[in-house]
Amino acid sequence: MTDISTRVPHVMSSPGRRRRNGGPRAGTVAAFLTPFFLPFLLFYVVPVGYALWQSFRVVRRTGGQYGTSYTAFGGLDQYAQVFQNTEFWASIGRIGLFGIVQVPVMLFVALVMALLLDTPLLRLKPFFRITAFMPYAVPGVIAAIMWSYLYSPQLSPVVDLLTSIGWQPDFLGPGAVLWSAANVSTWLWTGYNMLIMYAALQAIPQELYEAAKIDGASQWTIAWRIKVPIIAPSIVLTTVFSIIGTLQLYAEPAVLRQISSNISSTFTPNMLAYAVASGNNYQQAAAISVVIALITFVLSFGFMRLTSKRAGL
Repeated sequence: MTDISTRVPHVMSSPGRRRRNGGPRAGTVAAFLTPFFLPFLLFYVVPVGYALWQSFRVVRRTGGQYGTSYTAFGGLDQYAQVFQNTEFWASIGRIGLFGIVQVPVMLFVALVMALLLDTPLLRLKPFFRITAFMPYAVPGVIAAIMWSYLYSPQLSPVVDLLTSIGWQPDFLGPGAVLWSAANVSTWLWTGYNMLIMYAALQAIPQELYEAAKIDGASQWTIAWRIKVPIIAPSIVLTTVFSIIGTLQLYAEPAVLRQISSNISSTFTPNMLAYAVASGNNYQQAAAISVVIALITFVLSFGFMRLTSKRAGL
């Protein structure tokens, strides 16, 4: 009996010691997390940190304009130039107008499509779900090239059709080119946002619908009084994603710029940063990128704070 009693505490205490000392469990967790954290560190944290460091650097020269150049710490000089840059504020204004109009329209269409897919009256739901999601599978550059053919007066059958009935559309004109780019983004991302909302609708208990029908509620009432309030968190989530995507807009206007003189190299903030970097002014481009990131954070985080309590987040 003495032998057994002395061995039991030893056996019971061994796992505790292994957990406290790290042991094989900690090694297993580290092995599973490393494939994520290593690329995240190398391809996200390090580049962001390098861009932030570059944004505080300035290029100076010794011996006048044609002297030897070198980089030095410049404090907030690059940021001062960004805030004094009229092209930067013009691009922010364009992208702000783009987001104010395009994001609500896109999310409203996505919500209506999700509600239609969730109604028991609709047939062939898998077909319509895949069809609505298919544009998201097309890369943004390819989508912009496809739509550029439909916008081009020389190639577009749509322009030919509208011209034949007496309307002279100019999809690439100065007043319409922004909305032509917005149309491409809407076509690309509506199905993606619809699937997020549709997935949230699938999680609603069917008992709620049955109780509402017993009380005499119509499908319209069930949709707008029950479904929409319950999936409000998913609507907020898609709105945040859309705000971030709007400030990252690049591919659509960059492709349309090849066929329209009304899109400049500084049309959007991202295009401005790329144009500045193409001129070998990497420090200024880094400062522009940091400012864009800060604006994106403020707008998305601010929207979440304003809507979190109401949406139940």
